[in-house]
Amino acid sequence: MLLKTLSPLLGFTAFLQRAALVAATLAFSASINAQDGASDITIPDSHSSLAEGVLLGDLTKLDPSKKPGENFDLLDWSLTLPTDLNKDKKADTVYEKALDEGFELKPLFYTADDGGLVFACPNVGAKTSKNTKYARTELREMLRRGNGRVKVRGITENNWVFGGAHGSMKAKTGGVEGSLEGTLAVNRVSTTGDEKMVGRVIIGQIHATDDEPIRLYYRKLPNNDKGAIYFAHEINGGDDVWINMIGSRSHTLADPQEGIALNEKFSYKITVENEVLFVTIIRAGKPNITSYYDMKDSGYSAGNQYMYFKAGVYNQNNGGADRDYVQATFYHIHNSHKGYRF
Repeated sequence: MLLKTLSPLLGFTAFLQRAALVAATLAFSASINAQDGASDITIPDSHSSLAEGVLLGDLTKLDPSKKPGENFDLLDWSLTLPTDLNKDKKADTVYEKALDEGFELKPLFYTADDGGLVFACPNVGAKTSKNTKYARTELREMLRRGNGRVKVRGITENNWVFGGAHGSMKAKTGGVEGSLEGTLAVNRVSTTGDEKMVGRVIIGQIHATDDEPIRLYYRKLPNNDKGAIYFAHEINGGDDVWINMIGSRSHTLADPQEGIALNEKFSYKITVENEVLFVTIIRAGKPNITSYYDMKDSGYSAGNQYMYFKAGVYNQNNGGADRDYVQATFYHIHNSHKGYRF
């Protein structure tokens, strides 16, 4: 029945199936210059103690014969797909228990030949709402771990809050602040369409009630051999602040110094600690790069603000050729929070 329902996607399916310390200092300086009064912030042990040039996670444990939910703990995630199988004009969601029990759907979400977890998303696909511009194949953190009695949205045990939130909010949620780790290789980015959108993909997020404290981007332009890493911090109800880590978000950028090539494995770690955002990028055998942003004045400790991590591919191109798409393979995904026991 599922295969019959997926018949409109067979064209895309068939296509895909055929188918240095100086740098660290520069990135650190850029992060300071992007904010005011941040020079007294200390990088926390959770980031400063990361081994230089050592990717996160144990990749040797991944088994290509296993389903995604057997290689990764997916019980505290749901999955958004760029499909609309029930014709409700919204992107489909696969919830925690189905993921934990082995859900996969080629060519969008499946185990790779090396045991990694593949996420692929076409440029044009179903979206989560009419206000969303782009399609995604992306995990959404679900701290309730399959307990359907807990509401997905709101100040509930399914979500987490900032350290500055009221104590009553902390008591009702699944955790306080925390970290998201990912090790991945971006296999493909979009190559057609609007030059301001080509090559962009979001690989990790913190989503709040309405806005996003961080969107972590990888971008490789068609004529470049390597890609850039940067992130956006969205002020609650306000504008984005952009911070470059490797290269920049420019659509005219030449190959970024110390850039990351397609199919090159790298790690990221995103942490909120004392309402400060820390982001570290790790490349094998190279110095780690860490940037931060002080979010105390960004409005995310307000009484209606709850958070959740996201990981996967959120395609930032919504045009171009029919069969254009993005793809990344994850080898490590781990989320943690104060007060969260898993």
